Amino acid sequence: MSHHHHHEQEDSSSTGSTDAYSRRLFMQQGMAFLSMATTVPMFMQRSAEGIMLPVGSLVSSQAGIPEDHTLVVIQLAGGNDGLNTVIPYGDREYYINRPQIGIKEPGKGDSSALTIPGADGFGLHPNLTGLRNLLDDGQAAIIQGVGYPNPNRSHFTSTDIWHTGNHSGQGYGWLGKYFDNTCEGQPSAVSSIAIGNKAPLALHGKTQKAVNFETEELFKWAGGSVNDDLEIPYDEINRKEIREAHDRDSQLDFLVRTSLDAQVSSERIRSAVSTRPLVSYPNGKLSQQLQLIGSMIRADLPTRVYYASLGGFDTHANQLNGHANLMRQLGDALNTFQKDLAKQGNTKKVLTMVFSEFGRRVKQNGSSGTDHGTAAPMFLIGDNVQNGLIGKHPSLTELDQGDLKFNTDFREVYSAVLEDFMGADPKAILGKKYKKAEVLT
Repeated sequence: MSHHHHHEQEDSSSTGSTDAYSRRLFMQQGMAFLSMATTVPMFMQRSAEGIMLPVGSLVSSQAGIPEDHTLVVIQLAGGNDGLNTVIPYGDREYYINRPQIGIKEPGKGDSSALTIPGADGFGLHPNLTGLRNLLDDGQAAIIQGVGYPNPNRSHFTSTDIWHTGNHSGQGYGWLGKYFDNTCEGQPSAVSSIAIGNKAPLALHGKTQKAVNFETEELFKWAGGSVNDDLEIPYDEINRKEIREAHDRDSQLDFLVRTSLDAQVSSERIRSAVSTRPLVSYPNGKLSQQLQLIGSMIRADLPTRVYYASLGGFDTHANQLNGHANLMRQLGDALNTFQKDLAKQGNTKKVLTMVFSEFGRRVKQNGSSGTDHGTAAPMFLIGDNVQNGLIGKHPSLTELDQGDLKFNTDFREVYSAVLEDFMGADPKAILGKKYKKAEVLT
Protein backbone atom coordinates (compact mmCIF):
# COMPACT_ATOMS: atom_id res chain seq x y z
CA MET A 1 0.00 0.00 0.00
CA SER A 2 1.41 3.37 -0.96
CA HIS A 3 1.83 6.32 1.34
CA HIS A 4 0.34 9.67 0.41
CA HIS A 5 3.04 12.15 1.40
CA HIS A 6 1.93 15.62 2.34
CA HIS A 7 4.25 17.36 -0.12
CA GLU A 8 2.47 15.64 -2.98
CA GLN A 9 -0.82 17.31 -2.19
CA GLU A 10 -0.79 19.59 -5.23
CA ASP A 11 -0.85 16.76 -7.72
CA SER A 12 -2.76 14.12 -5.78
CA SER A 13 -6.48 14.17 -6.34
CA SER A 14 -7.15 12.02 -3.31
CA THR A 15 -5.61 14.12 -0.58
CA GLY A 16 -6.03 17.69 0.55
CA SER A 17 -8.18 19.16 3.25
CA THR A 18 -10.97 20.45 1.01
CA ASP A 19 -11.29 16.99 -0.43
CA ALA A 20 -11.31 15.48 3.04
CA TYR A 21 -14.05 17.98 3.86
CA SER A 22 -16.12 17.07 0.81
CA ARG A 23 -15.65 13.42 1.63
CA ARG A 24 -16.90 14.03 5.15
CA LEU A 25 -19.84 16.03 3.86
CA PHE A 26 -20.57 13.24 1.44
CA MET A 27 -20.46 10.68 4.26
CA GLN A 28 -23.05 12.75 6.14
CA GLN A 29 -25.37 13.90 3.38
CA GLY A 30 -24.60 11.67 0.48
CA MET A 31 -25.95 8.44 1.89
CA ALA A 32 -29.58 9.01 1.00
CA PHE A 33 -28.58 10.21 -2.43
CA LEU A 34 -26.25 7.27 -2.87
CA SER A 35 -28.90 4.71 -2.07
CA MET A 36 -31.17 6.16 -4.75
CA ALA A 37 -28.55 6.78 -7.39
CA THR A 38 -29.14 4.27 -10.13
CA THR A 39 -25.68 4.99 -11.43
CA VAL A 40 -23.90 3.57 -8.43
CA PRO A 41 -23.10 -0.15 -8.27
CA MET A 42 -25.36 -2.30 -6.19
CA PHE A 43 -22.76 -3.28 -3.65
CA MET A 44 -21.92 0.38 -3.16
CA GLN A 45 -25.50 0.82 -2.04
CA ARG A 46 -25.22 -2.22 0.20
CA SER A 47 -22.09 -1.02 1.95
CA ALA A 48 -22.30 2.65 1.08
CA GLU A 49 -20.32 3.67 4.12
CA GLY A 50 -17.28 1.68 3.01
CA ILE A 51 -16.17 4.55 0.82
CA MET A 52 -14.00 3.21 -1.96
CA LEU A 53 -10.42 4.22 -2.50
CA PRO A 54 -8.67 3.34 -5.75
CA VAL A 55 -7.46 -0.24 -5.78
CA GLY A 56 -3.69 -0.29 -5.77
CA SER A 57 -3.46 3.01 -3.94
CA LEU A 58 -5.04 1.94 -0.69
CA VAL A 59 -4.10 4.13 2.21
CA SER A 60 -1.09 2.74 3.92
CA SER A 61 -1.48 1.34 7.40
CA GLN A 62 0.68 2.40 10.29
CA ALA A 63 4.24 1.18 10.59
CA GLY A 64 4.78 -2.39 11.66
CA ILE A 65 1.61 -3.86 10.18
CA PRO A 66 2.45 -6.92 8.10
CA GLU A 67 0.56 -5.86 4.96
CA ASP A 68 0.42 -9.27 3.40
CA HIS A 69 -0.97 -11.10 6.42
CA THR A 70 -4.52 -12.32 5.90
CA LEU A 71 -6.88 -13.63 8.57
CA VAL A 72 -9.70 -16.00 7.64
CA VAL A 73 -12.39 -16.30 10.32
CA ILE A 74 -14.85 -19.20 10.30
CA GLN A 75 -17.85 -19.13 12.62
CA LEU A 76 -19.61 -22.38 13.52
CA ALA A 77 -23.05 -20.93 14.15
CA GLY A 78 -25.46 -22.46 16.63
CA GLY A 79 -23.05 -23.61 19.33
CA ASN A 80 -20.75 -26.46 18.37
CA ASP A 81 -20.63 -29.41 20.78
CA GLY A 82 -17.03 -29.18 21.91
CA LEU A 83 -17.10 -32.46 23.83
CA ASN A 84 -17.93 -34.41 20.67
CA THR A 85 -15.37 -32.40 18.68
CA VAL A 86 -12.39 -32.88 21.01
CA ILE A 87 -13.34 -36.01 22.93
CA PRO A 88 -12.06 -36.56 26.49
CA TYR A 89 -12.31 -40.34 26.06
CA GLY A 90 -9.88 -40.93 28.94
CA ASP A 91 -12.44 -39.55 31.40
CA ARG A 92 -15.21 -42.01 32.28
CA GLU A 93 -17.45 -39.06 33.29
CA TYR A 94 -17.76 -38.36 29.58
CA TYR A 95 -19.47 -41.72 28.96
CA ILE A 96 -21.55 -41.50 32.17
CA ASN A 97 -22.96 -38.15 30.96
CA ARG A 98 -23.38 -39.21 27.35
CA PRO A 99 -24.59 -42.82 27.21
CA GLN A 100 -26.22 -42.46 23.75
CA ILE A 101 -24.11 -39.81 22.06
CA GLY A 102 -20.62 -40.45 23.46
CA ILE A 103 -17.96 -41.12 20.82
CA LYS A 104 -16.05 -44.40 21.36
CA GLU A 105 -12.39 -44.30 22.34
CA PRO A 106 -9.80 -44.79 19.56
CA GLY A 107 -9.48 -48.30 18.19
CA LYS A 108 -12.98 -49.39 19.24
CA GLY A 109 -14.13 -50.13 15.69
CA ASP A 110 -15.99 -47.86 13.30
CA SER A 111 -16.73 -44.29 14.27
CA SER A 112 -14.31 -44.27 17.17
CA ALA A 113 -12.30 -41.15 18.03
CA LEU A 114 -9.15 -40.27 16.09
CA THR A 115 -6.02 -39.98 18.21
CA ILE A 116 -4.34 -36.61 18.73
CA PRO A 117 -0.54 -36.95 18.60
CA GLY A 118 0.98 -36.33 22.03
CA ALA A 119 -2.40 -35.97 23.77
CA ASP A 120 -3.29 -39.17 25.57
CA GLY A 121 -6.92 -39.41 26.67
CA PHE A 122 -8.14 -36.91 24.05
CA GLY A 123 -9.29 -37.64 20.53
CA LEU A 124 -11.00 -35.97 17.58
CA HIS A 125 -14.43 -36.71 16.17
CA PRO A 126 -14.04 -39.64 13.74
CA ASN A 127 -15.05 -37.44 10.78
CA LEU A 128 -12.39 -34.81 11.48
CA THR A 129 -9.83 -36.69 9.38
CA GLY A 130 -9.06 -33.41 7.59
CA LEU A 131 -8.12 -31.77 10.88
CA ARG A 132 -6.08 -34.83 11.90
CA ASN A 133 -4.24 -34.45 8.58
CA LEU A 134 -3.47 -30.80 9.39
CA LEU A 135 -2.14 -31.87 12.82
CA ASP A 136 0.15 -34.35 11.08
CA ASP A 137 1.39 -31.52 8.86
CA GLY A 138 2.09 -29.34 11.91
CA GLN A 139 -0.57 -26.80 10.95
CA ALA A 140 -3.31 -27.05 13.58
CA ALA A 141 -3.59 -25.55 17.04
CA ILE A 142 -6.53 -26.93 19.00
CA ILE A 143 -7.21 -24.70 21.99
CA GLN A 144 -9.37 -26.38 24.62
CA GLY A 145 -11.92 -24.86 26.94
CA VAL A 146 -12.21 -21.39 25.41
CA GLY A 147 -14.91 -19.13 26.80
CA TYR A 148 -15.45 -16.02 28.93
CA PRO A 149 -16.63 -15.09 32.44
CA ASN A 150 -20.40 -15.06 33.25
CA PRO A 151 -21.24 -16.94 30.07
CA ASN A 152 -24.39 -16.03 28.19
CA ARG A 153 -26.38 -18.95 26.76
CA SER A 154 -28.35 -16.97 24.18
CA HIS A 155 -27.12 -17.51 20.62
CA PHE A 156 -27.55 -13.85 19.77
CA THR A 157 -25.98 -12.31 22.84
CA SER A 158 -23.09 -14.75 23.00
CA THR A 159 -22.37 -14.26 19.29
CA ASP A 160 -22.31 -10.49 19.86
CA ILE A 161 -19.92 -10.94 22.79
CA TRP A 162 -17.51 -12.91 20.58
CA HIS A 163 -17.92 -10.36 17.78
CA THR A 164 -17.32 -7.26 19.88
CA GLY A 165 -14.91 -8.75 22.39
CA ASN A 166 -16.80 -7.24 25.32
CA HIS A 167 -19.30 -8.56 27.87
CA SER A 168 -22.15 -6.32 26.87
CA GLY A 169 -21.93 -7.45 23.26
CA GLN A 170 -22.37 -3.75 22.40
CA GLY A 171 -20.26 -1.48 20.24
CA TYR A 172 -18.13 -2.03 17.16
CA GLY A 173 -16.73 -5.37 16.06
CA TRP A 174 -13.21 -6.37 17.14
CA LEU A 175 -12.03 -6.64 13.52
CA GLY A 176 -13.81 -3.42 12.57
CA LYS A 177 -11.89 -1.74 15.39
CA TYR A 178 -8.70 -3.36 14.12
CA PHE A 179 -9.17 -1.49 10.82
CA ASP A 180 -10.24 1.70 12.61
CA ASN A 181 -6.96 1.54 14.53
CA THR A 182 -4.62 0.60 11.71
CA CYS A 183 -5.96 2.39 8.65
CA GLU A 184 -5.66 5.90 10.05
CA GLY A 185 -9.39 6.39 9.96
CA GLN A 186 -9.64 5.97 6.20
CA PRO A 187 -11.81 3.10 5.04
CA SER A 188 -10.72 1.07 2.05
CA ALA A 189 -12.75 -0.76 -0.54
CA VAL A 190 -12.03 -4.35 0.21
CA SER A 191 -10.21 -4.55 3.54
CA SER A 192 -12.68 -7.12 4.78
CA ILE A 193 -14.97 -9.38 2.79
CA ALA A 194 -17.71 -11.56 4.25
CA ILE A 195 -19.19 -14.37 2.21
CA GLY A 196 -22.91 -14.46 2.94
CA ASN A 197 -25.99 -12.28 2.79
CA LYS A 198 -24.98 -10.09 5.71
CA ALA A 199 -21.67 -8.82 7.03
CA PRO A 200 -21.09 -9.92 10.64
CA LEU A 201 -20.85 -7.47 13.53
CA ALA A 202 -17.20 -8.50 14.03
CA LEU A 203 -16.27 -6.59 10.84
CA HIS A 204 -18.30 -3.49 11.63
CA GLY A 205 -16.08 -0.57 12.63
CA LYS A 206 -16.54 3.16 13.02
CA THR A 207 -14.93 3.92 9.65
CA GLN A 208 -14.62 0.45 8.17
CA LYS A 209 -17.52 -1.60 6.86
CA ALA A 210 -17.21 -5.00 5.22
CA VAL A 211 -18.17 -5.79 1.67
CA ASN A 212 -20.31 -8.91 1.57
CA PHE A 213 -21.71 -11.09 -1.19
CA GLU A 214 -23.00 -14.62 -1.52
CA THR A 215 -21.88 -15.22 -5.09
CA GLU A 216 -19.69 -13.14 -7.32
CA GLU A 217 -22.70 -12.43 -9.57
CA LEU A 218 -24.21 -10.30 -6.81
CA PHE A 219 -21.04 -8.32 -6.65
CA LYS A 220 -21.63 -6.06 -9.62
CA TRP A 221 -23.67 -3.09 -10.67
CA ALA A 222 -27.29 -4.14 -11.06
CA GLY A 223 -28.81 -1.21 -12.94
CA GLY A 224 -28.43 -2.66 -16.41
CA SER A 225 -30.38 -5.74 -15.52
CA VAL A 226 -33.27 -3.55 -14.33
CA ASN A 227 -33.41 -1.39 -17.43
CA ASP A 228 -31.06 -1.03 -20.40
CA ASP A 229 -31.49 2.75 -20.33
CA LEU A 230 -29.60 2.81 -17.04
CA GLU A 231 -26.42 1.49 -18.67
CA ILE A 232 -25.79 4.73 -20.56
CA PRO A 233 -25.63 7.20 -17.67
CA TYR A 234 -23.59 4.67 -15.70
CA ASP A 235 -21.06 4.31 -18.51
CA GLU A 236 -20.94 8.06 -18.91
CA ILE A 237 -20.07 8.55 -15.28
CA ASN A 238 -17.43 5.87 -15.49
CA ARG A 239 -15.93 7.32 -18.67
CA LYS A 240 -15.64 10.82 -17.25
CA GLU A 241 -11.96 10.81 -16.44
CA ILE A 242 -11.02 12.57 -13.23
CA ARG A 243 -9.41 15.34 -15.28
CA GLU A 244 -12.76 16.13 -16.90
CA ALA A 245 -14.26 16.86 -13.54
CA HIS A 246 -12.65 20.32 -13.42
CA ASP A 247 -13.20 21.06 -9.78
CA ARG A 248 -11.10 18.40 -8.13
CA ASP A 249 -12.86 18.75 -4.81
CA SER A 250 -16.38 18.65 -6.18
CA GLN A 251 -18.95 16.10 -5.13
CA LEU A 252 -19.16 14.98 -8.76
CA ASP A 253 -15.44 14.30 -8.83
CA PHE A 254 -15.76 12.32 -5.63
CA LEU A 255 -18.71 10.35 -7.01
CA VAL A 256 -16.89 9.66 -10.25
CA ARG A 257 -13.87 8.38 -8.38
CA THR A 258 -16.03 6.36 -5.99
CA SER A 259 -17.92 4.81 -8.87
CA LEU A 260 -14.68 3.93 -10.65
CA ASP A 261 -13.17 2.42 -7.52
CA ALA A 262 -16.27 0.36 -6.94
CA GLN A 263 -16.20 -0.89 -10.47
CA VAL A 264 -12.52 -1.77 -10.36
CA SER A 265 -12.95 -3.59 -7.05
CA SER A 266 -15.94 -5.58 -8.20
CA GLU A 267 -14.30 -6.46 -11.52
CA ARG A 268 -11.21 -7.60 -9.64
CA ILE A 269 -13.20 -9.73 -7.27
CA ARG A 270 -15.27 -11.28 -10.03
CA SER A 271 -12.26 -12.14 -12.13
CA ALA A 272 -10.54 -13.54 -9.04
CA VAL A 273 -13.35 -15.90 -8.14
CA SER A 274 -13.89 -17.06 -11.68
CA THR A 275 -10.45 -18.70 -11.86
CA ARG A 276 -10.37 -22.46 -11.42
CA PRO A 277 -8.93 -23.46 -8.04
CA LEU A 278 -5.64 -25.38 -7.94
CA VAL A 279 -7.22 -28.20 -5.92
CA SER A 280 -10.66 -29.70 -6.11
CA TYR A 281 -12.88 -28.65 -3.22
CA PRO A 282 -15.46 -31.05 -1.73
CA ASN A 283 -19.18 -30.25 -1.70
CA GLY A 284 -20.75 -28.25 1.06
CA LYS A 285 -21.44 -24.66 2.05
CA LEU A 286 -18.22 -24.01 3.95
CA SER A 287 -16.17 -25.56 1.18
CA GLN A 288 -17.75 -23.25 -1.41
CA GLN A 289 -17.02 -20.22 0.75
CA LEU A 290 -13.39 -21.23 1.29
CA GLN A 291 -13.00 -21.85 -2.43
CA LEU A 292 -14.10 -18.24 -3.11
CA ILE A 293 -11.77 -16.98 -0.39
CA GLY A 294 -8.91 -19.10 -1.71
CA SER A 295 -9.32 -17.63 -5.17
CA MET A 296 -9.37 -14.06 -3.82
CA ILE A 297 -6.20 -14.70 -1.80
CA ARG A 298 -4.57 -16.16 -4.91
CA ALA A 299 -5.51 -13.05 -6.91
CA ASP A 300 -3.70 -11.00 -4.28
CA LEU A 301 -6.61 -8.75 -3.36
CA PRO A 302 -5.64 -6.21 -0.68
CA THR A 303 -8.15 -7.84 1.69
CA ARG A 304 -6.85 -8.44 5.21
CA VAL A 305 -9.81 -10.32 6.71
CA TYR A 306 -12.19 -12.83 5.13
CA TYR A 307 -15.22 -14.17 6.98
CA ALA A 308 -17.06 -17.44 6.40
CA SER A 309 -19.60 -19.38 8.42
CA LEU A 310 -21.22 -22.77 8.72
CA GLY A 311 -24.59 -23.16 10.46
CA GLY A 312 -26.50 -26.11 11.86
CA PHE A 313 -24.70 -26.56 15.17
CA ASP A 314 -27.76 -26.11 17.39
CA THR A 315 -28.04 -29.85 18.00
CA HIS A 316 -30.86 -30.15 20.57
CA ALA A 317 -32.15 -33.47 19.24
CA ASN A 318 -30.77 -36.59 17.53
CA GLN A 319 -27.37 -35.04 17.41
CA LEU A 320 -25.15 -37.89 16.24
CA ASN A 321 -25.76 -37.91 12.47
CA GLY A 322 -26.18 -34.19 11.94
CA HIS A 323 -23.08 -33.33 13.96
CA ALA A 324 -21.07 -36.07 12.22
CA ASN A 325 -21.97 -34.54 8.87
CA LEU A 326 -20.91 -31.07 10.02
CA MET A 327 -17.62 -32.43 11.38
CA ARG A 328 -16.90 -34.05 8.00
CA GLN A 329 -17.62 -30.79 6.17
CA LEU A 330 -15.49 -28.77 8.58
CA GLY A 331 -12.44 -31.06 8.54
CA ASP A 332 -12.50 -31.59 4.78
CA ALA A 333 -13.01 -27.90 3.97
CA LEU A 334 -10.18 -26.76 6.28
CA ASN A 335 -7.81 -29.38 4.91
CA THR A 336 -8.61 -28.62 1.27
CA PHE A 337 -8.30 -24.86 1.82
CA GLN A 338 -4.86 -25.36 3.38
CA LYS A 339 -3.77 -27.57 0.45
CA ASP A 340 -4.99 -24.85 -1.93
CA LEU A 341 -2.95 -22.21 -0.08
CA ALA A 342 0.09 -24.51 -0.18
CA LYS A 343 -0.19 -24.89 -3.98
CA GLN A 344 -0.51 -21.11 -4.25
CA GLY A 345 2.57 -20.66 -2.06
CA ASN A 346 0.48 -18.61 0.39
CA THR A 347 0.51 -20.65 3.61
CA LYS A 348 2.96 -18.24 5.30
CA LYS A 349 0.64 -15.28 4.96
CA VAL A 350 -2.73 -16.81 5.92
CA LEU A 351 -4.05 -17.74 9.36
CA THR A 352 -7.48 -19.39 9.74
CA MET A 353 -9.38 -19.11 13.01
CA VAL A 354 -12.42 -21.27 13.83
CA PHE A 355 -14.82 -20.50 16.70
CA SER A 356 -18.40 -21.06 17.85
CA GLU A 357 -20.46 -18.83 20.15
CA PHE A 358 -20.58 -21.52 22.88
CA GLY A 359 -20.30 -25.26 23.44
CA ARG A 360 -22.98 -27.63 24.73
CA ARG A 361 -23.84 -29.00 28.17
CA VAL A 362 -21.84 -31.93 29.54
CA LYS A 363 -24.90 -34.13 29.98
CA GLN A 364 -26.90 -35.16 26.94
CA ASN A 365 -30.61 -34.23 27.04
CA GLY A 366 -33.67 -36.52 26.76
CA SER A 367 -33.75 -36.22 22.96
CA SER A 368 -30.28 -37.66 22.28
CA GLY A 369 -29.06 -34.12 21.77
CA THR A 370 -27.35 -31.44 23.82
CA ASP A 371 -28.45 -28.08 25.17
CA HIS A 372 -26.66 -24.73 25.17
CA GLY A 373 -23.44 -24.74 27.15
CA THR A 374 -20.32 -22.66 27.62
CA ALA A 375 -16.63 -23.28 26.90
CA ALA A 376 -15.56 -25.10 23.72
CA PRO A 377 -12.47 -25.59 21.56
CA MET A 378 -11.15 -23.09 19.01
CA PHE A 379 -8.88 -24.00 16.10
CA LEU A 380 -6.10 -22.00 14.50
CA ILE A 381 -4.79 -23.32 11.19
CA GLY A 382 -1.60 -22.17 9.50
CA ASP A 383 2.17 -22.48 9.24
CA ASN A 384 2.95 -20.45 12.33
CA VAL A 385 0.64 -22.05 14.88
CA GLN A 386 1.62 -23.98 17.98
CA ASN A 387 0.69 -27.42 16.63
CA GLY A 388 -1.35 -29.85 18.74
CA LEU A 389 -3.65 -29.71 21.75
CA ILE A 390 -3.21 -26.51 23.76
CA GLY A 391 -4.42 -25.49 27.21
CA LYS A 392 -6.10 -27.47 29.91
CA HIS A 393 -9.34 -29.32 29.24
CA PRO A 394 -12.15 -28.21 31.58
CA SER A 395 -13.20 -30.59 34.34
CA LEU A 396 -16.30 -32.67 33.62
CA THR A 397 -17.31 -32.65 37.29
CA GLU A 398 -16.42 -29.18 38.57
CA LEU A 399 -19.07 -27.33 36.63
CA ASP A 400 -20.63 -23.90 36.20
CA GLN A 401 -24.40 -24.67 36.50
CA GLY A 402 -23.95 -27.95 34.64
CA ASP A 403 -21.54 -26.43 32.16
CA LEU A 404 -17.80 -26.49 31.58
CA LYS A 405 -15.69 -23.78 33.20
CA PHE A 406 -13.50 -22.04 30.66
CA ASN A 407 -9.71 -22.09 31.03
CA THR A 408 -8.78 -19.69 28.21
CA ASP A 409 -10.57 -16.40 27.64
CA PHE A 410 -11.25 -16.02 23.90
CA ARG A 411 -9.75 -12.53 24.04
CA GLU A 412 -6.42 -14.08 24.99
CA VAL A 413 -6.58 -15.84 21.62
CA TYR A 414 -7.69 -12.64 19.84
CA SER A 415 -4.76 -10.82 21.51
CA ALA A 416 -2.27 -13.32 20.10
CA VAL A 417 -3.81 -13.08 16.62
CA LEU A 418 -3.92 -9.27 16.71
CA GLU A 419 -0.41 -8.73 18.06
CA ASP A 420 1.60 -11.64 16.69
CA PHE A 421 -0.11 -12.04 13.34
CA MET A 422 -1.83 -8.75 12.47
CA GLY A 423 0.79 -6.50 14.05
CA ALA A 424 -1.71 -4.46 16.07
CA ASP A 425 -2.02 -3.38 19.69
CA PRO A 426 -4.68 -5.64 21.24
CA LYS A 427 -5.33 -3.29 24.16
CA ALA A 428 -6.38 -0.47 21.81
CA ILE A 429 -8.83 -2.83 20.12
CA LEU A 430 -10.11 -4.95 23.02
CA GLY A 431 -10.24 -2.08 25.51
CA LYS A 432 -8.03 -3.77 28.11
CA LYS A 433 -4.96 -5.91 28.27
CA TYR A 434 -5.46 -9.67 28.26
CA LYS A 435 -2.79 -12.30 28.77
CA LYS A 436 -1.71 -13.44 25.32
CA ALA A 437 -2.53 -17.10 24.64
CA GLU A 438 0.52 -19.06 23.51
CA VAL A 439 -0.95 -20.25 20.26
CA LEU A 440 1.37 -18.83 17.61
CA THR A 441 5.06 -19.52 17.14
